Amino acid sequence: MSTHLKDQLQELESLTRDQLAVRWQQCFGVSAPALSRSMLLRQAIAWHLQTKAIGGLSLVEKRQIAAGSPNRNIQASTGSRLIRVWQNQTHQVTVLESGYLYENQTWKSLSAIAKHITGTAWSGPVFFGLKKAGR
Repeated sequence: MSTHLKDQLQELESLTRDQLAVRWQQCFGVSAPALSRSMLLRQAIAWHLQTKAIGGLSLVEKRQIAAGSPNRNIQASTGSRLIRVWQNQTHQVTVLESGYLYENQTWKSLSAIAKHITGTAWSGPVFFGLKKAGR
């Protein structure tokens, strides 16, 4: 990631809601949604900046979305955040180069995290939506 992009992303952290609304207008060409929280604006703007700098979806991915048949076996990249709501609690896992970060602890597998959350054996990729059950 370029230093310029890192600086832009870091700057977002210090912006107020009003300043984020201005950045939203600059990025998307429309007013920021009136009731959206700062965190959502910040994340959407960060996504926009990263997509502009690094690139967006591949042509294959765009075609899959248009056809309504995305690839259900997804490989999460380092730095990705996996989010799952289980029994009214939101669980976030960050993908590391070697393992996963969950509750400030490094885990070797998603399945171990899924078992910790649910108390029963689960396929971690299925639990976190990276793979369709039964495939």
